Formats: sequence, C-alpha cells, structure tokens
Amino acid sequence: MSTTPFVVKHDGKKHNIEHFLRFHPGGTNTLSFLKNADVTDRLFATHHSAAAYELLKDYRVDENDVHKHIREDGDLESLVDWNRPMFWQVGSLGPKYKEWVLAPVDRKLRLFGSDFIESLTITSWYMVPSIWIPVMFYLIFIGYQRLRSSLTSTVDQTITSDNFSIGTLVISSTILGLLLWPLIEYTIHRWLFHLQPPDNSPLLITLHFGIHGLHHKVPFDDRRLLFPPGPAAVLISAAYAIYLMLFPHWMAPLVLAGMIAGYVTYDLIHFYLHYGCPREGSYLYTMKRYHNQHHFAHHESGQYTITTI
Repeated sequence: MSTTPFVVKHDGKKHNIEHFLRFHPGGTNTLSFLKNADVTDRLFATHHSAAAYELLKDYRVDENDVHKHIREDGDLESLVDWNRPMFWQVGSLGPKYKEWVLAPVDRKLRLFGSDFIESLTITSWYMVPSIWIPVMFYLIFIGYQRLRSSLTSTVDQTITSDNFSIGTLVISSTILGLLLWPLIEYTIHRWLFHLQPPDNSPLLITLHFGIHGLHHKVPFDDRRLLFPPGPAAVLISAAYAIYLMLFPHWMAPLVLAGMIAGYVTYDLIHFYLHYGCPREGSYLYTMKRYHNQHHFAHHESGQYTITTI
C-alpha cells in the first residue's frame, strides 16, 4: 500500500487516492503515471460509472493539505450521519436508499452502538478458515463414524460394504456438498441479496442493508468482506437440520462438510478480489475487474463470477 499521497485533479479539485490504488480493478500500474495529473478527460473517455464519480468525492482534499479530506455539503452522504450507528438510519432513506447504497465510499462503517453486537457483525479474513476448516474435518470424521456404524448395524441393511467402499462414499458425499454450494450461493445472491426493498418499508430497507446492502456501500471495509462466524453458524446449523431431513444420518455431516469447503473457498477468493493485487493478465486479475463492474457499474449482474470457479 502506498505510504505517500497520490494526488490527481478532477474538475479543478484535488483528490488524494493513495488508499484506492490497490483497489483499482486495473491495478496500480494503470494509475502510476497519473500522479498530479488532471484525470477529468480520462474518466470521461474510459466511461467511468456514476458510482466511480461518487467514490472520487470521498478522496477530495484541501488545496493546501492533501491529508485533510473534504466532503461537499448536500451530496448523498449528507443524508446520513456517519458518526452514528448506520443500522438505525437507513430505513428513513426511503426512495433515496437505492441511489445511496449503490454509491460506494471508502470508509469504515459501524452498524450498532453496542460494542458486543457490533463485534458479531465484523470479522478478520483469517477467522473464517481458522474456525470452519476444523469444523469441516470434524464433520467428515462424524460422517465416517456414522457410516461405519451403519455398515455394521444389523438394523440398517440399506448400505453394504459390498456395493461401495467407505472411502468412496465419504468422498462422493463430500463432493456433493461442494457442488451444492455454487447453487446455494447463486440462489441466495440472486433472489435474496439483490431484492429491491420497497421505498415505503423502513423495515425491509433496513433488513436489505444489514444482509447485503452494506457490502455495496463500503466495499473496501475489510472487516465486512467475509461473513462473520456468529451469523454463519446460525445459517450452517439451519443447513444441517435440512440435510438431516434430506439425506441419511451418516451422509448429512459429509454433505455439510463439502458445503463448508465451498463456502470458505468462496469467501477467501471474494476477499482477495477486493483487497488483493493479482498479477495483470492472470485469471484472478480478470475476475477482479469483472467483480468490480458489479460494484461500480452493473449492480444487478456480475455478482456470480466467483461462484463458477
């Protein structure tokens, strides 16, 4: 990350974009030669979106002090008070909510006033694999033990070791869960995360913001790029209850283990697409550019890129 100011000019105003360099979908090399340059014509020529122009406002600085950020009165961010918890404010935005939530800012967002509740809504990237990978292996062990017990049971004669080896059943059941994850993620993202709440429903607006809208508002807040372990545990427990109804008793934990493997992989790649700097021309570089289109231009498409890896 840059440690020195990187100032560009737009419409005669200075903007210090040093923090944005690593997030730019084209990579830092795309911007390196623009330091102290006027980018007004270039932004227009490269068809930057309205969201990109809104984000640029977050980097405007004083003419004489490039470390002092300025925000114009009367713009979108004047609709809320960033010094107060956001969860209780967004419902009052009404018809302005969609425009506001799709105008990204480079800030840290606080949802709740309570430090404890707030801590449940954020997480560091390394917490996700640290928690869920051991859970995944434990579920595989549980499934293996249940399968062995089922094979030797005099009651359950539906599975015999003559048909399949234990290892084949364990692996195939886990792979099934892994393959289910893209379908689950696509369904949730397409039909829940991107539902448009009605303008006259503060409750649904607030729920939308808490579930996914905040990710579009603060896409560079690294604490909010991965799903926090607490809420994730609730959803994974619900998934397990459903799997117990759909699959044999021994198979449910194995399918869940595969789903967790898919979820962890997805979440870590998603984090990297936001915060990482993939090599130009690589597959991840292309994915980063494509995913940024979802955040800055085509908000209703492009969100599914990382489900197809």
